[in-house]
Amino acid sequence: MKTKLRMIYWKGKKFWVGKLLEHPEIMTQGETLEELEENMKEAYLLMTMDDVPEEHKIKELTFTV
Repeated sequence: MKTKLRMIYWKGKKFWVGKLLEHPEIMTQGETLEELEENMKEAYLLMTMDDVPEEHKIKELTFTV
């Protein structure tokens, strides 16, 4: 399945920086625009859990903040 998302991006002092308009909590950087695009795809997959295998386990965690 193909997903199309829009990325807003800009050149910082050292890196290209971007975030997804549809998911502004997903933000990353890269030394080149191409690296930024690849990092953004990876960040999206990690944040949306699209890379979780069909066979997986779930564990509840309890902690104090």
